[in-house]
Amino acid sequence: MSITLLNPDGLPEIDVYRHVAVASGSRLVFVAGQVAWDAEGRTVGAGDLAAQVEQSYLNVGTALAAAGGSFDDVAKLNVHVVDWTADKMPQLLEGISRAAAKLGVTPVPPATLLGVAALDVPDHLVEIEAIAVLD
Repeated sequence: MSITLLNPDGLPEIDVYRHVAVASGSRLVFVAGQVAWDAEGRTVGAGDLAAQVEQSYLNVGTALAAAGGSFDDVAKLNVHVVDWTADKMPQLLEGISRAAAKLGVTPVPPATLLGVAALDVPDHLVEIEAIAVLD
């Protein structure tokens, strides 16, 4: 595996991500921001943040698999949520949990969560981009 995830002493331990990813692979994979589209380009889960997070993570997984990787190879995630407020955290975590169960992974690489005013289309509530390192 090309990624080692760490929570260093002196930083708080966070359940949903690790603070540091140490990459030792030789190929970088940059996954464009994935939204809650199905294979036909239809929005999944209109108005449902958890459903959209789940679909977005599944789409990241599909993109990683096309490059020969998986969430085990992810060094960094950026998550953009429309009109983010802390009360949306349970929905975000629910979507991640459902996607993780379907993917058979624990996606906890270093991550940045950003609140944004809008995304590409009004129906999209979340967009997730990834950087992976493959051997």
